[in-house]
Amino acid sequence: QVQLVESGGGLVQAGGSLRLSCSVSRRLYSIRTMGWYRQAPGKQRELVATLSSTGTTYYLDSVKGRFTVSKDIAKNTVDLQLNSLKPEDTAAYYCYANDYTNDYWGQGTQVTVSS
Repeated sequence: QVQLVESGGGLVQAGGSLRLSCSVSRRLYSIRTMGWYRQAPGKQRELVATLSSTGTTYYLDSVKGRFTVSKDIAKNTVDLQLNSLKPEDTAAYYCYANDYTNDYWGQGTQVTVSS
């Protein structure tokens, strides 16, 4: 089984930056895909970014050029760097993992961007 714990959320002014971290209980080489989703009040959950075990990335169009997903093998974490934040980025951000047979979710961390 895989346990995911997010950290790094908080309140930031528009134009600022945050770095979210997802701590993974299993060695990253055993996981097919890591990702970040977000969900704002009254809206559906949407995929923000993914990172495969081979390094392939995907980004939501609205965050391209501003967000970067990466992994730290030594620390067993998957990080999401959020730059040039906008009020519309405000949401609960969830870490996601897939190991070919199962999906796993973290509890979420809140990102709030003030104008």
